[in-house]
Amino acid sequence: MIESTPDDFGRVAAQTARQVIQQRIREAERGAQYEHYSHKVGEIITGIVQSVQANEIIIGLNINAEGKMPRNQQIDKEYYRVHDRIRALLLEVKETSREPQIILSRAHADFLRRMLENEVPEIYQGFVEIRSVAREAGHRSKVAVAALKPGVDPVGACVGMRGVRIQTIVRELNDEKIDVIEWDPDAEKYIAKALSPARVLSVFLERDKDTMPTATVVVPEDQLSLAIGRRGQNARLAAKLTGWRIDIKSLFEAAADTLYSLQNDPQYAYFADLEADNIPLIEAIMSKKAEGRPIQPEAYRELQDFTIRIERGLQQRQEALLQKREARIKAAMEAVPLDAYDLPLMTLALPPRAQKLLEEAEYRNVGNLAIQMLLDKNVIEEINGIGDSYIEAIEEALEVMIGYKPLASDFDVEGTLTRADIPYELWKRRETEDDVEAEGEETEVDAENEIEAETESEAETEIEAEDEVDTQEED
Repeated sequence: MIESTPDDFGRVAAQTARQVIQQRIREAERGAQYEHYSHKVGEIITGIVQSVQANEIIIGLNINAEGKMPRNQQIDKEYYRVHDRIRALLLEVKETSREPQIILSRAHADFLRRMLENEVPEIYQGFVEIRSVAREAGHRSKVAVAALKPGVDPVGACVGMRGVRIQTIVRELNDEKIDVIEWDPDAEKYIAKALSPARVLSVFLERDKDTMPTATVVVPEDQLSLAIGRRGQNARLAAKLTGWRIDIKSLFEAAADTLYSLQNDPQYAYFADLEADNIPLIEAIMSKKAEGRPIQPEAYRELQDFTIRIERGLQQRQEALLQKREARIKAAMEAVPLDAYDLPLMTLALPPRAQKLLEEAEYRNVGNLAIQMLLDKNVIEEINGIGDSYIEAIEEALEVMIGYKPLASDFDVEGTLTRADIPYELWKRRETEDDVEAEGEETEVDAENEIEAETESEAETEIEAEDEVDTQEED
């Protein structure tokens, strides 16, 4: 054995060495803890409650690690005691100068998702998929599931025989109510299912590019409070689950709104003429309801048919208009080459006054001007100072420069269309398609060049061979 301790190694030096060694050991432990738990984020882990504080719970984990469960990640009205065994979702791991900060959660929606994956073999095996989870921890949750294999009942698989599987999860979540519904690709059916246990009469969808898509849901009078839920909980969870803003109305409320729109909203003018004979009957039914007189079942059906007929018709007209607008935008974009957006407006050689007015209106290149002329040239005509003569000059210059031609009447739409109405996705798709075409052209040119080079090389080889033969014959 070789003695390596110096002769002057005293008590202070020994204490310093011990502290350094302990520090290195703690750093190694912290590194091992971070490495171990950073790979388990999103999984359920088990620990022992070590202390309960006002704003968080400290939980002992494996390899001497500690996790924290903040108050907002705890299930409401759930109480813990020291030494209780607890299951939680590993939400986040943060590396700090001391031990890693491990954040746990029992209130997160993914905790319910992982519980279902553990309890339902069909989910683990890939026969059933969880499409969406909406949760208000400790109170109620909604889960949308879909079958990935024909013949599998996704809801039945999650609930289990006599509810055994779902009840296991309910007990773990402190008797939290869980609604399991079947996901549907049809948004109307999906929203109606999401509002269960309420019975839904009809769902009308409204998609607006500037706002969150809205679904107007019509329910019977006696189902209104059930559809909304206590303090709006059922409607709120359904909105989270589906990703739609949900507006719930009773049948009478929906009929009254439709009747008012027929009389005041220009969008409903077309239907006001068609329903002219039915409006007095609907008004009479609404008056009886307002007076508190009994309503016959036939009157309820009349109200329902009236509301659905008009709102569904309006929805179909709006969708048709949207499709025509999209078709016009696409046709306009295809008619303007991307190179046109790199050409300054001055290349059109327009009258100086017209060019100045267009540049002041933010039309600084040929492409922007051309696409607006194709979408709706009225927008250009409305620029103060732009008259018919300037419009003719613009059309002639664009025809010479890029082969401009007005779109066919098949693409005519109601309302105004501007460059701002073109979705960003269409711009990106057009640029991508153009890049692919450019790459294809470059590849073709390269291939042609290679073929020409090979042909020239072969020709040179043949000439050299002929020269060699001639030389040998002369010798």
